[in-house]
Amino acid sequence: MSLVSALILAAAPVTELPAEVAAPAAGEVAAQSLNYLDLMIHASWPVKLIVALLLAGSVASWVIIFLKVRVYSRANEDADEFESRFWSGVDLTQLYRAASDRNRVVSGLEAIFEAGFREYARLRQKKGLDARTQLEGAQRAMRATFAREVDRLEHHLELLANIGSTAPYVGLVGTVFGIMVTMHGLSTEQSASIAAVAPGISEALFATAIGLFVAIPAVWAYNRFANRVERLSVRYETFAEEFSSILQRQSHIEE
Repeated sequence: MSLVSALILAAAPVTELPAEVAAPAAGEVAAQSLNYLDLMIHASWPVKLIVALLLAGSVASWVIIFLKVRVYSRANEDADEFESRFWSGVDLTQLYRAASDRNRVVSGLEAIFEAGFREYARLRQKKGLDARTQLEGAQRAMRATFAREVDRLEHHLELLANIGSTAPYVGLVGTVFGIMVTMHGLSTEQSASIAAVAPGISEALFATAIGLFVAIPAVWAYNRFANRVERLSVRYETFAEEFSSILQRQSHIEE
């Protein structure tokens, strides 16, 4: 080959791949390079501990969510069933005997009714007590049971709220540690490049993403459950007021 031919071949333009072929190839390489499990395996120990803490909080929040869904569904079903029996015209004494059965565990409206009627019947057996005193005693018993029932419905909601409110900040702490480790690693390098910074920044941002992943369901569930507790508490309080009116009318009739 002559010198002229060699210069012509060297100066010839290199044929490039079409854009339609190059773009998918670049996308496949980017998709294959992002491995979340490998990212966590090679992450720094502070980031690993923070991600493990966030995952534990996520498991706890989802356990609470599933348990509370069952609790509130059962509470609504029990309230519907008891109200249908209460307003069907059944004798209150018979209804009280069913509620005070030792083989059953009552809750919700039935527990409020059982506490109020038990105290009313006990005070009515005492001589020298007027109807007002009997009614006030029944109302105090219902208020105490009402407070216990609402507290039972609110159980674990505080933990759910704490997880939802603190998870983003815990993830942010992981982000700070990831960036600190990356900056410290760059101080020992002679030249900084994207390849040297990318792994540390990726693990830092991954910690933030995990924090949001944990917080969003917990916050949504807390707001949803708090609304259901409020509606059930209003329903319980309304029943207590209606039952107090029934006891008041019964006291006037007996006088």
